[in-house]
Amino acid sequence: MTAGNSLAPVTPAPFAGAAAVTRIADTRPIPMSALVSEVSRPRAIVIALHGGAVTSAYFDQRTQPRQSLLRAGAALGFTVIALDRPGYGASAPYADRMATAASRVDLTYAAIDEFLAGRDRGVGVFVLAHSLGCALAIQMAADERGRDLLGLEISGIGLRPHADAATFMGPLTRGEPPVAAAAARANLRDLLWRPPHLYPAGAAAALALSSAPGYEGGDVGRWIGSFAGLAARVRIPVHYTLGDHERVWSSGPAALAEVAALFTASPRVVTVEQPEAGHNLSLGLSAMAYHLKVLAFTEECALAREHAGPAPH
Repeated sequence: MTAGNSLAPVTPAPFAGAAAVTRIADTRPIPMSALVSEVSRPRAIVIALHGGAVTSAYFDQRTQPRQSLLRAGAALGFTVIALDRPGYGASAPYADRMATAASRVDLTYAAIDEFLAGRDRGVGVFVLAHSLGCALAIQMAADERGRDLLGLEISGIGLRPHADAATFMGPLTRGEPPVAAAAARANLRDLLWRPPHLYPAGAAAALALSSAPGYEGGDVGRWIGSFAGLAARVRIPVHYTLGDHERVWSSGPAALAEVAALFTASPRVVTVEQPEAGHNLSLGLSAMAYHLKVLAFTEECALAREHAGPAPH
């Protein structure tokens, strides 16, 4: 190789995905808010559902643009809508009107239709959820309307609390009141961000926290009892991710396989143990790798939909 053909070092440019904007869906009488990164001719639509006590900003790490799902999705041709789940964001003042799972599923589907009214949906709608957001996502997928979805990603959730989280999560999974002790809550916060070297500096401080709606405490206990029945009704492809350093829910290959086995009607179930990742997959240093895996799965679902023809309505 001559000197004229040598390659100069390349400094990566900032991630160039579209910046997210806040929108409100007029789903009367309860408005729904979202962060949206929209492209003009989307390959597909990705709906992102955050976990407990945070907001849609979980999916738009603005201090680290490469970690943003909204920017990554838009850069690859997907419109991404990160919803503030029922009881969060614009719908927070109306939380007492959404006590049932069915009401929350209906409201979420109505918000999606409102946000996408008159807009190109590409090949279809894919749902991605994290932590407690997975309860809503699986309820949506198990609903009759879920047959039209392209696919489903669930992450940061499981069937049993990790041993390290038993003090706080154990009572919740048994349907008991949450442990109120400050030490127990501090322990949970520590588990959410462990180990610290897997997260960029300031990630926890930059996250927009939120009070959780009243119904959510009971959702953890109901989750364990209802998960198997709901999963068996899901008839779309499923992608399931746990970080290799997950410490809120039981993790590892056996835990992944146990959850995957519940989706008996799904045509395809993929499990991933994301390397170098803790509970907050979309905020860690490996967030780009995680998002690319899920978006690749979304593309595979889009190809399968194209080959199979349009979904029934």
